[in-house]
Amino acid sequence: MAETTTTYAYETAPGSLITRDGQIQWAGLLMGPGTPYEIDRTGITGWDDLPTLDSGDVSRPDRHGAWPGAQWAQSRLVGATVWLLPRTTGDALAVSTAFRDATGADGAEDWLAVRLHGETLAVRARISRKVVPQDRSYVVHGASKTSLQWTATDPRRFGAVLRECRAHLPVPEPGLLWPEEAGEGGLGLRWPLEWGVADPTGTGANASGSCTAVNAGSATAHPLIEFRGPVRRPTLTRLTDGRQLQYDIVLGPQDVLGVDTEAGTVLLNGTASRLYTATAASAPEQLFGLAPGATELAFRSNDTTPAPEASVTVRWRDAHW
Repeated sequence: MAETTTTYAYETAPGSLITRDGQIQWAGLLMGPGTPYEIDRTGITGWDDLPTLDSGDVSRPDRHGAWPGAQWAQSRLVGATVWLLPRTTGDALAVSTAFRDATGADGAEDWLAVRLHGETLAVRARISRKVVPQDRSYVVHGASKTSLQWTATDPRRFGAVLRECRAHLPVPEPGLLWPEEAGEGGLGLRWPLEWGVADPTGTGANASGSCTAVNAGSATAHPLIEFRGPVRRPTLTRLTDGRQLQYDIVLGPQDVLGVDTEAGTVLLNGTASRLYTATAASAPEQLFGLAPGATELAFRSNDTTPAPEASVTVRWRDAHW
């Protein structure tokens, strides 16, 4: 039986400060209802829109139309009009300072999270435009109608919950023992029968060597994968099409081989690149995605006697357009 998808609890989710519909969290700043940073009634733009698409279509030279090519989405632009509304004039400096500090141009991407109809989605983005008019209302009361724009280089929106599935290497079962001496019922087996255990290591991951990753979104998700030793030549196979990741490396009991399928990196213990250990049978890391729905994954190795401690962990966020 394959291990199913669970929630990875050891991380702070994007939008962790959000408590109500219509709120936006950018970095550590919460905006929207119940805050000094009210969203204008015009709302936000670009959040539910489909980003501009680059098409690889090729025009047919001898007839109407074109040969269909790949389509790739450009960066997502998200805009919002935000009112700075300190409760008192004495709060004006603190409200404007917090807004200024959170919306600087440091160049780093952070989580931009929005909650609508009870659903919180997030993108990795950075501020690309900010306008803060210093009119009379701002000077006297600290109130201002500002304009913000974020650019998300990855246009996909992600679920706030980080999910995971894990599996150990398949462990052979000893089988059922047939009694050699006749008992009261004669030769044969007696109920209840011992069918073995699904989790011989007690770690929460099964020993069938497989797990099911469920991407509840509408776009392909790119997972983070961790192989833990001891294991020789770890392999993770996507059973839907046979595509696999395989690395010609021997991991010790304390070693972790991390594969980032979005960035295309392979790191040993978080520091040393081991991308060169990918075998000829291994697919490019960035092509190993999780399509919408359930994806069956199988964990294998070249060990003659698999170690029960060896495991693979796959983590991802549901990806949405």
